[in-house]
Amino acid sequence: MSKELKNMTVEEYSRRLKGVNDAVLVNVIGMDSLSTFNFRKELRAKNLNLLVVKGSLAKRATEGTSLVSAFEGDSGSLAVVWGGDDFVSLAKEIVEIQKKPAYEKCKSRGGVMDGEKLSAEKLAEVAKWPNRTQQIGLLVAQILAPGANLLSQIKAPGGLLMSQVKKKSEGEEAPKA
Repeated sequence: MSKELKNMTVEEYSRRLKGVNDAVLVNVIGMDSLSTFNFRKELRAKNLNLLVVKGSLAKRATEGTSLVSAFEGDSGSLAVVWGGDDFVSLAKEIVEIQKKPAYEKCKSRGGVMDGEKLSAEKLAEVAKWPNRTQQIGLLVAQILAPGANLLSQIKAPGGLLMSQVKKKSEGEEAPKA
């Protein structure tokens, strides 16, 4: 590849990866064209992007960004996957897709989260974490729990008193036999 073509490729990678802070690296070498097409189609349906890059050129293209650590020590072609709501959701999607028999040759090579390089094993651990939506749900439940407990304690005596009043009023209105 000529130096001019490499520079154009680096510029294209820089343009496409601009603003990307977290990504997963996937090895798609060995997948047939139909599997690759279906893989890309599934990713698009989940609002995820995929870009096949040459590792050394991608490293040059991402210098000065948080993605540069992802390409350290990697050579050859690999695919960069990014997008989704958050990194944990992205990791979950990639791990789930890789479990399908049609994508058995698709192997995770790690990724980068907040500038930290992740191994494939660490990426699998991250996929087990709660995603952003689940974390917000847990936080809201923790915030609301004390208020719900207080409300139930306040309402309990009043409810007991009301049931007593209701029984008494029903008992007095009923004809005595």
